This record gives sequence, structure tokens and C-alpha cells, in this order.
Amino acid sequence: MSPNEMMLEKSETLTSEQIVELTRKHNYGTWRFQKGWNPMHIVDAEGCYIVDGKGKRYLDFSAQLMCSNLGHKNQVVIDAIAKQAQQLSYAMPGYATEVRAELSKLLVEVLPAGLSKFFFTTSGTEANEAAFKIARMYTGKTKIIARYRSYHGSTTGSIAATGDPRRWAMEPGGKGPGVIFGPEVNCYKCPIRHTYPGCGIACADYLEHMIRNESDVAAVLIEPVVGTNGVLVPPDEYMPKLRKICDEYGVLLIADEVMSGWGRTGEWFAMNHWGVVPDILTTAKGITGAYVPLGLCATSGKIADFFEDHYFAHGHTYEAHPMTLAPAVAAIREMQRMDLVARAKGLEPYLRGKLEELKAKHPSVGDVRGKGLFWAVDLVKNRTTKEPFGTYSDKVAGRPLLVDQIAGKILADGVTIQAWVSHFIIAPPLIITKVQIDFGIDALDRHLSIADALVEGG
Repeated sequence: MSPNEMMLEKSETLTSEQIVELTRKHNYGTWRFQKGWNPMHIVDAEGCYIVDGKGKRYLDFSAQLMCSNLGHKNQVVIDAIAKQAQQLSYAMPGYATEVRAELSKLLVEVLPAGLSKFFFTTSGTEANEAAFKIARMYTGKTKIIARYRSYHGSTTGSIAATGDPRRWAMEPGGKGPGVIFGPEVNCYKCPIRHTYPGCGIACADYLEHMIRNESDVAAVLIEPVVGTNGVLVPPDEYMPKLRKICDEYGVLLIADEVMSGWGRTGEWFAMNHWGVVPDILTTAKGITGAYVPLGLCATSGKIADFFEDHYFAHGHTYEAHPMTLAPAVAAIREMQRMDLVARAKGLEPYLRGKLEELKAKHPSVGDVRGKGLFWAVDLVKNRTTKEPFGTYSDKVAGRPLLVDQIAGKILADGVTIQAWVSHFIIAPPLIITKVQIDFGIDALDRHLSIADALVEGG
């Protein structure tokens, strides 16, 4: 019996229930109480579907964690991983490799023009850590202005720069030196109580006010389209205005495109919607279609030139790991071959129309918003006050959330969807069809009645 056959035989002795129990017993479930965690056993995935231990198939309506942009079991990417493992499975960062050069050349083609020097990581959070260090080394300043309702990762620096309440558990020590927060862009429920378009983009003006009244600001950090915190899309005037402000005060602009990149919004990167190039762009997730963990910190030429004569004080053992780079090359070429960026843009009106129909039908839907194949469905108790059905405080207190209840019903109907506090995120693989979109929307439609029954006056 071969080693592979022996391993298969061993794995087949575990039942699906045993696999779940061992996972619960010896692993941490993220962002949750451990009590009551009952993870679904997944055994297979292909195209837009995942399969559980009992053989039931589910439509992956959020690309798992908004990362499986290519869908599952893309053979070109799988073959690239296998080939790289046979050819060169590891090279330390100080070496040049063919796959490193090949990916670098491709990145220059697809990234916003001018971003031409790269540092590779194994996650989005590490990419952001690199961005913070580079910004501070380049400017000689320390402060990072981030925004509320943002998420930038879970390591010490990136959680310190995260505006949403996932930061709270690490405070005060986890807040980190030199991170301050300003208002997010949220035209549905403006945090500074302005109304677009009459506001004149007051949320950007507020960031300028912060820069003027803070010393030592190195960079402004944004998610161009906010991800987990509600797919918040800025008005068209916001990004050019912010770029102008940063240039005027000599502050770098960092765009966190970990979730919004790689065709998700109908452009290779969300910043392209506004023709604005950041000084630093970070990304991960869709860069490999999530087949292998890879993150990227891309910088402008002026930053690259600075480090010709200044010490670059950063590095990782697995930086530019060949096994992470090969699937990225394959994934980008597959995106080009299938024209998936244009596909996401082309499907936007269809998905938008379906979601607008949900909003018209269900009084619990306060707002739907998004770009490309990246959307949020916001649930509210009252459309006038826009009061949500749940808050993060409810989550950390262990109180049941309505969105989780509805997501459970949808799961039973064969659709997986990401629910976060008071909204759903719809971000399917970019290969999804209209028929599959209909199937996912129909499942959501069936169970929004649970929320409708709880609407004030409903």
C-alpha cells in the first residue's frame, strides 16, 4: 500500500460527526464564543458549489470569505500548484525565481498604473502590516488615519488600525501607537449626519481636518469599498477629493483592496472606478482565488526609489514563496482568459435588479448597495430610523442575531451566505450564472419574512 493510500484509509475511518467533534475540540472558531460552535464538515467544492460530509451541495453565494473569485477546482490553478511543487517548492526571499519574475510582470499589467514595486506576504493582514511600516519608513512620520467601520486584519498592527469593534478586545494595549480614526463613507447612514450630495463630501473634509490638527501623519488608510462592514460604496467625488487632500499635505494614501480587488467590483481593483492611484495598495484573497494564501503590498515608483538609498527594514521567511506565487500567475491568467472582470461588471445590473426587488418586497430591507458582484443587504427594524436588528455588542454578549437565524434557514435550503451583525454580504464567485443568482436570491427572499415579522409596526 502506498503512503497516499494509507493516508486515505486512515481518513476514511473518521465519520463526518467525528471530524466535526475533533475540529471543535482542538481548534478555535474565529470571532465567536467557542461554546455552541458546530462547524459544517466540507468534503468537496467545484465551480460555485461546496459539498458537506453528507453529500449535500450548497451554492457558495459569498465565495466563502469573499475570496473564491475563480470558483472551486479550477484545473489550471491546481496544475500550477502541482507543477511548482515538483519544480521548486521553496526559495528564501533573497533569491530570484522564475515564478517571482513572471508574477511581477503580470502585476504591472493589472494593477493601477504606477504601482510597480512589490512585497509578497501570506495574508492580507501581513500586507497591511508591511504597508504601515513602509509608510512610516518613507515619510519619517508615525500616525495612520484609518476609518470607523473598517477591517484591516487581526495581527497587532492591523487590528489596531481596524475601526470596527473587533479591535475592542485588544484595547488598550492592542490599539497601537499612532492610529487615529475618522468617519467612514456611509451615505445610507452618515456617521456625521450629513446628506449627500448637499454635504460636499463632508466625510473627506473631516479627514482633512484631522490631518491639519494632528502632527506626524504618515498615511490615510481606506478600504475603497468597505467589505465586511457593509459594502459601503463612496460617492464618485470622494476618492479624487481624498487623493487631492493627501497630496496637498504630503500624506500617503493606502488602499486596502484585500476584499475589493481582483474583479470583485467590476474592475481589476476598486480604485479604478474613480481613476485614482494610491501610493500603496494591499490585497490578498482573490489574488490566487484563495487556492493558496498570498498577500501583496504594492508601492509606487517614488516609494521604490526612496529605498534605493534607505534601508528596507522588513521581511518574512515566506516572502515570495514559490508555492504561493504560482497559483497567482495561473489565477490572473484565468481571469484574463475568461474575462471575469467584465463578467462581474456585466452581471451587476442583473444582481442589482434582483436585490432592488427584494427591497421593494420586504420592509425589513433598509438598503441594498454594491458594485459588480459585491453587495450588501442591510436589515432594519424601522426604515425611517434605520435601526438595525443587531449590533456588535449583541454579538460579543452572546445574544442571538437575527441575520444568523436567517442564514441558518438559507443554509438548509442549499445556499451559504455571509451574515455580519445586521447585514448579508452577497459576493459569489465571478463565474456565477444568472440561474445560480436566482437560486441564491430566491432562498433569501423566502426567509426575509422572519425579519419582516419583527419590523416596527409589522
